[in-house]
Amino acid sequence: MAGIDDILDSLPIDQIASKLGVDPAVAKKAVQEGGATILGGLQRNAATPEGAAAIRKAAGAHAGQDAAVDLDAVDTEDGEKILGHVFGDKHKEVAQKLTDEPQTAGVDFGALLPMLAPIVMGLIAKRGGAASGSEHGAEKDAGGIGDVIGGLLGGASGSAGGFDVGGLLGGLFGGKK
Repeated sequence: MAGIDDILDSLPIDQIASKLGVDPAVAKKAVQEGGATILGGLQRNAATPEGAAAIRKAAGAHAGQDAAVDLDAVDTEDGEKILGHVFGDKHKEVAQKLTDEPQTAGVDFGALLPMLAPIVMGLIAKRGGAASGSEHGAEKDAGGIGDVIGGLLGGASGSAGGFDVGGLLGGLFGGKK
């Protein structure tokens, strides 16, 4: 999963582990699952022209982000807003479902996801998912941003190392993947 690996490569996993109070191996797994879940939610939203346009606009606001991430500089309030747009009123439920997963026991996804969301948006912007100066047709936007997000998910249809992102999101959003 190249996109998730890109997220992992840009993050100080030891610092995340320290902030979350967990082992670095658990933090790495949590970042994989959290990143895949955010990307899965974004991919779901990118299926509509309106959703794709909103993602492009948000990615544009995160363009120019450094390759190496300084966690102390990550705007978690912005992350909360992103999660609200991605998951709607279910974003707290998504975090709780991830927190309840046995493979990441002890991880507070309510704290992790707001850290990851701006980083994921920056990665989408780097991959060409940011709004450009010229407006594209809505259909092209939907396909283009969906392709960028799909590429970041690594072509996986909603799984991150055995974690069923599609099942999680489908369960929360009435079976839609």
